[in-house]
Amino acid sequence: MGLTKQYLRYVASAVFGVIGSQKANLAFVTLKGGEKGRYVAVGACEHVFIWDVRKAEKVLILEGKKHEVTYLCPSPDGVHIAVGYEDGGVRIFSLLNGESNISFSGHKSAVSVIRYDALGARLVTGSRDTDVIMWDIINECGLYRLKGHKDEVTQVLFLENKNLLITSSKDSFVKWWDLDTQHCFKTMVGHRSEVWGMVLLNQENRLLTGSADSELRAWDIRYIEEGKEVGEPQEKKVRTLLKDEEEDEEGLDEEPEERILSCKKFGSVLREARDRVVSLVTDAKAKVLACHGLDATLEVFTVLSEEEVQKKMDKKLKRAKKKAKSQEGGEDVPEPVVERKLSDEIQKLANIKASSKIRSMDCLMAPSGEMKLALLLQNNTVETYTLKTTEISPTGTKTSRLTLSGHRTDVRTLAFSSDNIAILSASGETVKVWNRSTLQVIRTMGCEYALCSLFVPGDRQIILGTKSGKIQIFDLASGSLLETTDAHEGALWSMCLSPDQRGIVTGGADKTVKFWDFELIKDQDSGNIKRLTVKHTRTLQLDEDVLCVRYSPDQRLLAVSLLDCTVKIFYTDTLKFFLSLYGHKLPVLCLDISHDSVLIATGSADRNVKIWGLDFGDCHRSMFAHDDSVMFLQFVPKTHLFFTAGKDRRIKQWDADKFEHIQTLEGHHREVWCLAISPNGDHIVSSSHDKSLRLWERTREPIILEEEKEMEREAEFEESLAKGDEPVVPGETKGEAEPAGKKTIETVKAAERIMEAIELYREESKKLEEHRAACEAAGKELPPPKMNPILVAFGNISPSRYVLEVMKKVRSSELEVSLLVLPFPYVPDLLQLFNGYVQQGLEVELVCRCLFFLLRVHFGQITSNQMLLSVIDELRTNTISKVREIRDVLGFNSAGLQFLQREIESKEDVMFFADATDRFEEKKRKRRKRERAVLTIA
Repeated sequence: MGLTKQYLRYVASAVFGVIGSQKANLAFVTLKGGEKGRYVAVGACEHVFIWDVRKAEKVLILEGKKHEVTYLCPSPDGVHIAVGYEDGGVRIFSLLNGESNISFSGHKSAVSVIRYDALGARLVTGSRDTDVIMWDIINECGLYRLKGHKDEVTQVLFLENKNLLITSSKDSFVKWWDLDTQHCFKTMVGHRSEVWGMVLLNQENRLLTGSADSELRAWDIRYIEEGKEVGEPQEKKVRTLLKDEEEDEEGLDEEPEERILSCKKFGSVLREARDRVVSLVTDAKAKVLACHGLDATLEVFTVLSEEEVQKKMDKKLKRAKKKAKSQEGGEDVPEPVVERKLSDEIQKLANIKASSKIRSMDCLMAPSGEMKLALLLQNNTVETYTLKTTEISPTGTKTSRLTLSGHRTDVRTLAFSSDNIAILSASGETVKVWNRSTLQVIRTMGCEYALCSLFVPGDRQIILGTKSGKIQIFDLASGSLLETTDAHEGALWSMCLSPDQRGIVTGGADKTVKFWDFELIKDQDSGNIKRLTVKHTRTLQLDEDVLCVRYSPDQRLLAVSLLDCTVKIFYTDTLKFFLSLYGHKLPVLCLDISHDSVLIATGSADRNVKIWGLDFGDCHRSMFAHDDSVMFLQFVPKTHLFFTAGKDRRIKQWDADKFEHIQTLEGHHREVWCLAISPNGDHIVSSSHDKSLRLWERTREPIILEEEKEMEREAEFEESLAKGDEPVVPGETKGEAEPAGKKTIETVKAAERIMEAIELYREESKKLEEHRAACEAAGKELPPPKMNPILVAFGNISPSRYVLEVMKKVRSSELEVSLLVLPFPYVPDLLQLFNGYVQQGLEVELVCRCLFFLLRVHFGQITSNQMLLSVIDELRTNTISKVREIRDVLGFNSAGLQFLQREIESKEDVMFFADATDRFEEKKRKRRKRERAVLTIA
C-alpha cells in the first residue's frame, strides 16, 4: 500500500492545570523519609498526583493509561497505593519509585471503593457494577466475586478478627459476608435511602452508617460463640416462651441471622447538615470521626474510649445517687439506673468551614493529639487544616492551600504567543500565563468571566473578551490590568486579530460586530508612560446575536456566524454583504478560514462540520464530526488540515481537501471547551470541563489511515469484550460467589499465545517421532531435524519447556480467565505436559494452580475420556509427592528462620524486629568504641 499523502501524528505530551479531579477521593500518603501528613495523593484525570502540601509542589506522578481515576487507597505499610479506574481496572503503584507492577481487571464499570486488609495481603474492591471482588495481592490474582447488591457499592470494611466483610450500597442495604464460606449471612434493612458511608468504632463493636439524611445511625455488634452471645447482659439471655405470634415470627426471622453475630440499632448522631453524607472517615485508631455532606462544612466528632465512657457513667451515677438522696431525704434510697446513650460515646468537637464545597477528605492523628485534615474541594483546590483535639473547644486552623497550579472554574479560552513559548488560559475569575516547556505558571491575574482571548502582537500584553461584554487589557510584565473597555451590551463571544496586526474585531450578543484599532496613549497615573489601548472605529449592525467572527488571512473578507444557523460573509473595506452560508440545522459555534483564504470550515451544535469554498460559497462536503456539539475549530497554520473539539470529549483532525478523518485525540474526561494551535503547528493545547489543560505535540511519526481505522476497530472489539458477561465455569450454578476475572483483549491474546505454543509443541513432537522412526528404520543415527526458529531464539530449549515459558509470561491476574478461553482439544496436551513438569520439579506451584483450575472447569469431559484417566492417575501420584516435598522445604526454612531469630534475640537481649531501644543503641556505641580502641592499640 503506497502512501499517497503523509500526515504526522500528534501525541499527548502533558496534563496540567488540574490539582484534583472530582471523581476520585483524596488520601494522606507517606513518602520515603517524609513525615506523616505532609503528602497527599489525589486523582488528576487518569493520573495520580502526590502533592507536598507544605511546599505546594507536585513531587510524584503515578501515570495512568486513559481511564479516569475513581478511588485511591494507600496500603497499611504506606509503601504502595491501590488505584481504581473508570473502566473497572485496579493498579497497585509503589510510592518509592512510582512504578506499577500489579494490575487487576474484573469489574465492568468504575471502581467505587477499595480497602486493604490489616496485613496488606488482600484487597477488596467495590464497583458501580454492584459486585465486590476479593484480590490476592501476593499471588496477584482474583480470589472470588461476591454478588448480592442491586446498586453501586459505596463502602467496604474488614472485620479482621473474624474474617468478615461489611459492604454498603446505594440499594439501601448493608450486607455482612463470611469470607471463609464466601456467603452473605446477614442483610441489614434499617435504612430508608442509599447508604453512602460506614466506619467501625469501639474496637469493631460499633458500626456507624451515614445515608441520605442528617442522621448517622449507630449499630451495636455482638459476636456469638457456640450458641452464646458474648457481652450480652444476663437479662437478655433468659428467653421466656410467649404465645404471642409476633414474638414467634420475630424469633424465626432472627434465627438464621444470628449465627455469627447480632447487629441491633443503638442510637443515632445528628449532623448539622441536612443533605446526604459524602465522606465518613476516622483516623487509624478510630478516636476521631469526621464527616461532610454536599456543602462546605466539615463536622468533626471525638469518639471516647471505653475507659473514658465508664468514668463518665460513674460520674453520672454518682450525681443521680446524690440527687435521689436529696429528693427522698432518707437513707434507704433505691439504686438509680443510668442509661448509656450514644451521646456519651460520640461528642461533637468542631465545625470546619472550607472555602468551597468539599468533595473528599482524609484525616490523620499525630501522637501529640493534633489532628491533620486534608480536603479536596469542588473548585480544583486542596486545603489542609489542623485541629488540636486536646483543647476544650478546638478550632480548625488552615495550614495550606493548593491553588496556583490550576483554575477554580472551567477554562473557556486559550491562546498561544507568537513565539510558541507562552500559553494563555482564562476562566471565570483568573487568567494565567504558562511556560509551555516547563508548564509552570508565569503570571496569575484576576479577571472577569473570560470567553475569548489573544496575545497582542509583541506578546507583552493580552486582551480578554468577557461575559459582561467588556474588553480587558493586561500587561504581562507587571501582571496588572491596564484598561477595561465597555465593548458590547451582551456577552462578547468572539474576538479576532486583524491580519495586518493593527487592530481587532469583536462580535457579541448585542447583534453587533465592532472594529477596534490599537493605540498607544500616555498614562497619567504612571508618569506619562505610554500604554496600549483600543479605539473603536466601525460597527456592523446585524439581525441576530454574533457567535463567531474571523478575518480571511488576506484581510479581504470577514466571516460572521449568527444565531440563525447561518454564516454571513462581508467585504472588510466596505462592510458590504458578499455571501451567506446556510445548511446547518443548529447555530454555528465555531469557524475558521484557511491560510490561503480559499476554504472556510464551520462547526455547529448539530454535530456536523461543513467545508465551503470562499469564492462562491458552495458546500464542498458535510461531515458528521462528533457525537455532541462541535465547540471549537481551527486550521493548522499553512495547511488545509484542521482540528475540531467537541462536547463528546474528543479532539479530531481532518483533511479539508480529501474530506478525511485523520486522527482522534482522546484523553479528556468531560466536554472539551476550546483548543489553540501554536503558530508553528507543533503544539496544541486544549481545555475541558474536567479542569485539565492538555498539551499535544506533533511527532515525526507518519499516520497511515488504514492502520488508524484498524486500531479503531480493535478498540471497539475491546469495548465489546469489556461489556460482555463474566466468565462462567461450566457445571457451576450462579450463586453469591463467582470467579473474579473478566474477559479482556489481554486474556484472549494470552489464550492465543498458549494455543500457538501447544501447536508448536505438537509439530516439533511429530518431527522428533518421525526422526526416531527414521533412525530405527535406517539402523543408524541420522542428523536431527532443523529446530524451529522460535525455539532457537529462546536458547535451543525443548518444545515442552517453551510451552511452560509462555505460560509463565501470562500475568497472574489473567491466568484463570485465559485458561477458561482455551478450547478443550488443547487440554489433553496440557495435562500430559503438566505431568512432565511436576516430575522434573519445574514451576510446581504454577503448574498445580493451572492443573486444579482445568480439572474443575473440564471435569466432565476429562473423566469421560478413558485416554486421560491414566494421565490423571499419574498426575495425582506425582503432584502429591512434589507438593509434600515443597511443603517440607518451606517448613524446614521456616523452622530455620525461627531458630535464627531466637539465636539473635538471646544474643542481643532485645526483641527481634522491634524498634531499637536506648539500651540496644548504647550497647552498639560501646562496642564501636571498644573496636576503635583495639584498632588504635594494634
